[in-house]
Amino acid sequence: MIGLTPFRSGFAMSHEFDLINQYFAPLSQVDSGEVGIGDDGAILNCPANHQLVVVTDTLIAGRHFPLNTTPYDIAWKALAVNLSDLAAMGAKPAFYSLALTLSPQENNQAWLKSFSLGLKTLSEQAQIRLIGGDTTQGPLSITVTAQGWVPSGKGLLRSGALAYADIYISGALGNGGLGLANVLNQLMPGDVGYCTDAIAKLNRPEPRLSLGQALLAQNLALAAIDISDGFLADLSHILKASNLAASIDYDALPLSEALIAWAKKQSDSLFGLNTGDDYELCFVALPDSASAIKQLADSLGLRLSRVGQTLPYTAEGERLVLRDSAGNVMPMKRLGYQHF
Repeated sequence: MIGLTPFRSGFAMSHEFDLINQYFAPLSQVDSGEVGIGDDGAILNCPANHQLVVVTDTLIAGRHFPLNTTPYDIAWKALAVNLSDLAAMGAKPAFYSLALTLSPQENNQAWLKSFSLGLKTLSEQAQIRLIGGDTTQGPLSITVTAQGWVPSGKGLLRSGALAYADIYISGALGNGGLGLANVLNQLMPGDVGYCTDAIAKLNRPEPRLSLGQALLAQNLALAAIDISDGFLADLSHILKASNLAASIDYDALPLSEALIAWAKKQSDSLFGLNTGDDYELCFVALPDSASAIKQLADSLGLRLSRVGQTLPYTAEGERLVLRDSAGNVMPMKRLGYQHF
């Protein structure tokens, strides 16, 4: 079993330490009395009256990001998807570890310099510290385990929603999936669905940390989840955990013009609802919190859209219903991204 703190690898010993010292050790900062990179394990101070939130995600080349993605963007996304999980629980980021598997193609100074810069930029923005990890040889994959703090007993969960509450989404839906469609289909300016903002969303998602922490601090959210596998699939996790049903208003969903045009071309009205790679937050709030949520949206400069309502669940009924402008039920063949 490999400890979290020292970087260990399948590379030659001298190259291993050079790699760590040049590209990753500068990302590690610890407070007085703590131990970071360089020992058999990290020793970290724990704030009083707080609990630790731990999240992990693995990204595989060619499955979670296109093979031509830049090292900077790979690093950014690997950390961002973990930060998005912390955001969904209202956690304040604290530290993370990195397990990096490199093929000979990536094991060079140019690739590692770009990769470490992507990590550095987002970790500084999120104020999260690298405390160690593992390096080895093989097909390119990146695993990040991130930790954050929440006040004891206060973390946002999927299981706290109540019936007849409002369902909200931050930002816009489907732009990460649209970005992937842009890359895979090599869309150019003038093509239906072409959108540079969507490509940026795919490569450098922005974890909604300020939103998650504000929802927790202001006691506005009953339940929350980050939208990573598609809105319909991830909302379903809240509904199952809370034993509820929901009705969603399709016309209330925040969809970009480029996405709507692409969905129309593909004859797929659900594109954007089940594509994944959004890394926005979906949360449930009581109706009397609407005014405070609007104020929060204004203060963050972030769109927060009410898109539906939770309902009591019965075994005979549907867990999740999507309705068009006329109130008709829209068929849903696929809820989200399938990992297997």
